[in-house]
Amino acid sequence: MMPAIKRRRTALTPRSVAHALGIGRSAWLLPLDLIFKGIGLRYRWLNALFDHAPPDALSLLGKMRAERSAWRALQRVPAYRSYVRNAGVDVERLVPWNILAHLPETDKRSYIDRYPIAERCVDGRIPFRGTTIDESSGSTGSPYNWIRAERERHVAHRNISFFARHCFGTEPLVTINAFSMGAWATGFNMSLALNRNGVVKSTGPDVQKILSTLRFLGPRYRYLICGYPPFLKHLLDCGVEEGFPWASYRLHALVGGEGMVEELRDYLLERFTSVFSGYGATDIEIGMAGESPASVALRRLCRARPDVREALFGSDPRLPMIFQYNPLIHYLETTGEREIVCTISRLDVLAPRVRYNVHDEGGVLDYTQVEESLHRFGLSLSTLGRNRECFGPRGALPWTRPVLLPFLYVYGRRDETISVMGANIYPEDVETLIYRDPSLARHVHSFCLSVLNDASGTPRPHIALEVREDTKIEDGLAEQIAGRLRDGLAGLNLDYKEALGEFSAAMQPIVTLHALGQGPFAADAGRIKQRRVIKA
Repeated sequence: MMPAIKRRRTALTPRSVAHALGIGRSAWLLPLDLIFKGIGLRYRWLNALFDHAPPDALSLLGKMRAERSAWRALQRVPAYRSYVRNAGVDVERLVPWNILAHLPETDKRSYIDRYPIAERCVDGRIPFRGTTIDESSGSTGSPYNWIRAERERHVAHRNISFFARHCFGTEPLVTINAFSMGAWATGFNMSLALNRNGVVKSTGPDVQKILSTLRFLGPRYRYLICGYPPFLKHLLDCGVEEGFPWASYRLHALVGGEGMVEELRDYLLERFTSVFSGYGATDIEIGMAGESPASVALRRLCRARPDVREALFGSDPRLPMIFQYNPLIHYLETTGEREIVCTISRLDVLAPRVRYNVHDEGGVLDYTQVEESLHRFGLSLSTLGRNRECFGPRGALPWTRPVLLPFLYVYGRRDETISVMGANIYPEDVETLIYRDPSLARHVHSFCLSVLNDASGTPRPHIALEVREDTKIEDGLAEQIAGRLRDGLAGLNLDYKEALGEFSAAMQPIVTLHALGQGPFAADAGRIKQRRVIKA
């Protein structure tokens, strides 16, 4: 008689069920991962996917991938697991499905500052082969170090390359990279990414090197110049002073690192055929999102049509930057304070970022949401390229058929503002007024905002202007400019207009004029990005 076989019974616990769910979901997503990786290898394949895949399906898959990434970080990243526990979350009861709704936000102060870099990596260790460390610009204080594996950098470079092809076409391109070089993430990685699209020379923000390169190669080539928006304006101005034949060259611009008002794009479009901006954060990833012909046309439409802007973005009178992004690799949410939170959905990230908040103010709109809003006005994304309200100084903007990707809109960092008598004044307001006025735009190199007490002790908005060397500073010029900026702010900013009526003396701007690198601009000499707001 055969002995009875005793079967071992395994108790079902929340943890075992969660583990099984995690394995099941990973197995189910694996075939899709392989398909997406294959499609992502070729620009035309990826473009075809975004041309035909239903936006709702892409968003759902993006969320599932983000949940898997968060689950993996919880299992394999020591710092993140500790962080979630310390936030009061019962880690043992979490399951992969809908996990993001139960996880706390992370940011520099709460997460990055509290844990060593190795503990924030997968399996708590730093692989040495192929790993690099980028440094942020330090625009919010001290620079931070960010570690990246070889595979994740490779994927980021490919995505930037594809973005450039979508915006600037496939004709041979000579790229001049004027972003700051060195440990800064954007400069080094932009050169590697755009080397896939053609010849690259990395000059950094050196005007004479750029002009020398353009003279050396001559006007027979098509050029893409990359850099911070104010620097490209400075480059054009210096070239004009030297008599450089800009009109003989075919130029495109890829800008980033900070926001850009449409008035500055207008200024750049006097010399450049097209100007597109990328969005990213060294904390998360460069190339998280990018302007497309459709998003630029949409933004310019919103500039001309406040009713369309309000239908899309609400009652905020500011005009945000508008981008499109790939929901399969970046899952974006918006907090109750209208701050953008990102989870990187890919599994090749060495130091995962889950629900990471860089404290940029803005929001997310599905492609279908934007289309439905435009239809109320008899408009469509597919026909914006023919809308005269979207045209540039030279006429119609470069146009390609829109891809069915969601839109990200960004106002900027929440703390980048000054407040006087309860009225918030934004750098974008002043920048718009400067570039809208040709007589100002020609002479102003940079500006910054602060609050300054006048002789009577009244706090007033202070606008410091850094002016070019050829500017004649005559008596009364600062007061004249202050009057023009006051009137312009009253037309742009409803809060300012109301405060001006109630507290006229306090809302009169104080304008000071400074030579290059002098006064409050002396501190910018060693900075990657210029400061726009100086806090007391």
